[in-house]
Amino acid sequence: MEVEDLEDLYNIDASYDQDDPDDARGSSADEEEDEEDDEEEEEEEPEGARLVAGDCGPSPRARVSEFAAAAGAAVERAHTANCPVCMDPWTSQGPHRISCIPCGHVYGRSCLEKWLTQRGNRSATCPQCGKRFKHKDIINLYAQEVAVPNSELEKEISYLRREICSLKKMVVHHDKMFEEMIKRQNDGVRSKRQKVAEHSYEAANLVASTPATISFSLQNELPVAGARVISIDTSNKIILVSGRANAIGAEYVVTKISMLSNREVRKIHLPPETKAVRDMCILPGGSAIFTSLGRRLSLFSMATDSIVLNWDLPAPGWSCAVGASGSHHIYAGLQNGMVVVFDIRQTVRPLRCMVGLSANPVHTLHSVIDNNGSRKVLSASAIGPCMWDADSNQSRPHLLTGTGDERVCISLACAAPWSDLLVASFRPRVDPSGDAVAASQVYLSQTPTRSGQGKPGQHTLIRRRTGNTCFAEGTTCYANVSELRMSKSAIIPYGYGGHQQKHLFSYGDESLRGVRTWQLPSFGMHADLCTHREPILDLRYAAETEGPGGYLGCLSEEKLQVFRVN
Repeated sequence: MEVEDLEDLYNIDASYDQDDPDDARGSSADEEEDEEDDEEEEEEEPEGARLVAGDCGPSPRARVSEFAAAAGAAVERAHTANCPVCMDPWTSQGPHRISCIPCGHVYGRSCLEKWLTQRGNRSATCPQCGKRFKHKDIINLYAQEVAVPNSELEKEISYLRREICSLKKMVVHHDKMFEEMIKRQNDGVRSKRQKVAEHSYEAANLVASTPATISFSLQNELPVAGARVISIDTSNKIILVSGRANAIGAEYVVTKISMLSNREVRKIHLPPETKAVRDMCILPGGSAIFTSLGRRLSLFSMATDSIVLNWDLPAPGWSCAVGASGSHHIYAGLQNGMVVVFDIRQTVRPLRCMVGLSANPVHTLHSVIDNNGSRKVLSASAIGPCMWDADSNQSRPHLLTGTGDERVCISLACAAPWSDLLVASFRPRVDPSGDAVAASQVYLSQTPTRSGQGKPGQHTLIRRRTGNTCFAEGTTCYANVSELRMSKSAIIPYGYGGHQQKHLFSYGDESLRGVRTWQLPSFGMHADLCTHREPILDLRYAAETEGPGGYLGCLSEEKLQVFRVN
């Protein structure tokens, strides 16, 4: 086979687009230009690199093999690097597609063409090795896939995959736990109780288990944004709402609303050091107290719309309560599990600092009177409801229910001022293998969640045993509760059955996105109130100071509603 045949056999067409005039190099003028460039290359080539006389150089087959090997190495390097000129990733197609030149170095095509333009569109040297090349020498590499490694992105994808796997295991575990809870309920209770079912968002689909002489009429409804806590002053017909102002970086505010006219609304800005308000209570005489994460227990005057007194707390405040009638005591539940007692007439220091049974935040406080007429304080934290002796130097409370590792107490409702009827709400404790424990769950409750339908939980009736100071768990109702928040609940008194007053239990059901009510002590479903588009953040019942009835306030991220209860 002749040399010419070898050249025809191993001829490589380096053009990418036959219609591109820059790739068509067959004119005589181009040949003359190529010859001039070849002469320039010979002039620039050092003496040591010239061919000796009589040496015809490598054969065409050898030149082609060398060129093919260089191109193959370039394709292999293309999978692990960026363009060395602009340092941007090259692509499989387009102006910056992956290309190489005869020396084997790989670049983005647009970078090579720009380099040639700067050199006069004739020839240029390789930026890495200095060997000269022309436009016709640029070769497009046809790689199936150009991978641009991103170690951080790959780590994040791997982490998310592990999280998804862990969440799937948690769902299966909770489903099994829920089935066991239902089975225990059906086996241990003879009377008819409410079973878990698919909850409808429409209240009209619900039928009361037994007739009840109580009605709810919507009295106030206002759009809100950023609000988290409400309180109702029935004597002065005022609603207090606390939250962050509706602006980026805004301070926290207390909004004062007249129940007689929705147009009478006033926003009072709180000092920056106050931070988020966690709980509010109304005092007799037109004032209120509230606890905040700024380690403050504050006295707020509704006459002057200002804070008139601050008490410093040893830890962020999570809850507060006002002493029973005739008492000057006020109470604050702290994030570290303590309960602090203050006398509103003393502004220097607290009367007592009582240590709790755990370091979990005290998310609920109630001031009550027991059957002996003694003042007590009921509290709730993750471990369950506790009772404190407010009139003595008792330093530790006693737990009202049995302890267990399978549930977390998230709410406590009380038929104040008496302590004989309580309802505690629980959710299942997260498995420690799921990277969350009860101690961390309570801190997450500061951030509202928008996801899902909640999770299976339970409401348990707690009553004082007859002729005894001990409490015992009674009827249990299963429902959907919040996955993160320490939700609020309320007990609403109404009418009389025989010689005993009847009560409803109300709770912001997660699947309903509204307030659901049950009759006590049977937990027979009563009715649902108007639904919201978002979960209920706060729920408060305030009895009338004179006469029967009261008001039930419920707050979500979208609106505030106040119902008149008759």
